[in-house]
Amino acid sequence: MEILLEYLAKGFLIMLAISMPCVLVAAGIGLVVGILQAVTQVQEQTIAAAPKILGVFLVIIIGGVGFVRLLTGLFQEGMVLAFNTVPKSDNFVLESDYHKYTIPFSAEMRDRFKNIDNIEQIMKNPGKLPYLDQAQKPKYIPASKNAMPKPDLVETQRILGR
Repeated sequence: MEILLEYLAKGFLIMLAISMPCVLVAAGIGLVVGILQAVTQVQEQTIAAAPKILGVFLVIIIGGVGFVRLLTGLFQEGMVLAFNTVPKSDNFVLESDYHKYTIPFSAEMRDRFKNIDNIEQIMKNPGKLPYLDQAQKPKYIPASKNAMPKPDLVETQRILGR
């Protein structure tokens, strides 16, 4: 378990290593543009957007190869963990007779739907739901075809305030 936590921590550090230069450049450009706007008293919000976009774009272009190498190394380490380290560790591998301790799906279904004798009937007809009680079955009540349906007794009482 410690191996997986170390891998997760390494992933977070790589995420920070990739995003931090972009965030710092955007913050630095925002600070410089903010100071220039304060000095010149030009308070336009959109002026800072273009230099920030350009700066972050340049950081991605310059550091892109390094970012890809970091991510490739993390991916390769993850594959080594997934296919070499974890399967050989006794802590992560299921025993060969693990199925003895599980409940089959059909047994669960028989317990739930006691009125259905054959579980295969449910599996073959997935659209027809079995109901334990007829009261659970939804009832179809056709809607009124009038353009302005009349309110029923309860609605009439509420309208009249009784």
